[in-house]
Amino acid sequence: MTQLREARAGNVTDEIRRVSREEGIDADRLLRLVAKGRIVILKNVLREHSKPVGVGEGLRIKVNANIGTSPDRVNVREELEKGRVAVEYGADTLMDLSTGGDLDAIRDEMLTIPVPLGTVPVYQVMTEAGGKIERVTGEDMLRAIEKHAKQGVDFMTIHAGVTREAVERLSKSRRTTGIVSRGGSFLAHWMRTNEEENPLYENFDHILSMAQEYDFTISLGDALRPGCIDDSSDRAQIQELIILGELVERARKVDVQCMVEGPGHVRMDEIEGNVLMEKKLCKGAPFYVLGPIVTDIAPGYDHITGAIGGAIAAMHGADFLCYVTPAEHLALPTVEDVRLGVIASKIAAHAADLTRGIDRDRDEEMARARAELNWVEQFRLCLDPERAKEFRDRRPPKTHEACTMCGEFCAMKLVRELRK
Repeated sequence: MTQLREARAGNVTDEIRRVSREEGIDADRLLRLVAKGRIVILKNVLREHSKPVGVGEGLRIKVNANIGTSPDRVNVREELEKGRVAVEYGADTLMDLSTGGDLDAIRDEMLTIPVPLGTVPVYQVMTEAGGKIERVTGEDMLRAIEKHAKQGVDFMTIHAGVTREAVERLSKSRRTTGIVSRGGSFLAHWMRTNEEENPLYENFDHILSMAQEYDFTISLGDALRPGCIDDSSDRAQIQELIILGELVERARKVDVQCMVEGPGHVRMDEIEGNVLMEKKLCKGAPFYVLGPIVTDIAPGYDHITGAIGGAIAAMHGADFLCYVTPAEHLALPTVEDVRLGVIASKIAAHAADLTRGIDRDRDEEMARARAELNWVEQFRLCLDPERAKEFRDRRPPKTHEACTMCGEFCAMKLVRELRK
């Protein structure tokens, strides 16, 4: 039984109860939103020691951290440390995007971290083919999905919305960056090489049957997402989104949970429209945005460009932020890059939560602690206490109450003395 089927039957599952407690949302209201497909509960039936996470309408905005090996760097211990650090600093979920080493063994290790784990099964097919796409079959892709489901993966990116027609039309367009999705580029190449339709689209009903059995959430991938500002909101992106909306409806008809992945590079003034369009075309399905990155000229600082886009998207209704690290477009991220990426996305998520009336108490408590010059309480409340303490200790003040920015002219201190 899937969470969606249970919710439609009116059954409050243990997962619903736990999400209800953690989110502070009435269980009956949560049940109704899950039944409508507006909230998904990320939890494979085979994961025993992982906490369920709810994503969608009325809940806290969630943050995902991508980790994983590459063909150039296979250091599993480092990737596990990235996962541990990501969760420590607030990531709600992880995605294993490994494309180097023993992928099955790496995934087993990732599944020991007790948060929902996502994958992109076509990456494994692509990796094991060694670049020889002509050797890959549609059955290979379906077997990879089943393998990941049996291992306990909680959500999977399935690029089922990119069709042969869309790829042919794209090849005749003036898109600057073409296809920047790894899974999307693999499938486009496969379709053109084999002159056949996307197997993930053609066999979507079979994928749904697997999702029914293991209750993994399908994350409908945006294979044709824009890879630069110039390409945002173009015909290829919108055509795929229309198809994704149709796939959402097919999934809901058979009680399968799904969410929709969103654009990568989007100008700030187009973000609201992109979110509203996804919500309309996909019938309120949870929206999982990749950034979005709001300018192309900040390599080394794309955790900031992504956080700006993520905050705007979440304020207008996006539900799930995929973090971006400073290494985006440049290199496989380090552990420190992961930490910075998670913190940036957590700031974006929390800032947007405030606009929804969620978690406002924490900011109010911080304001009182600052007014009282209570540094212990300020450190307790901030997103990264160690970082905050590091800055304060770097240049210690002459008096404990103030900081070296204002010293004896601290406005809070002067006003407090006036009140005595």
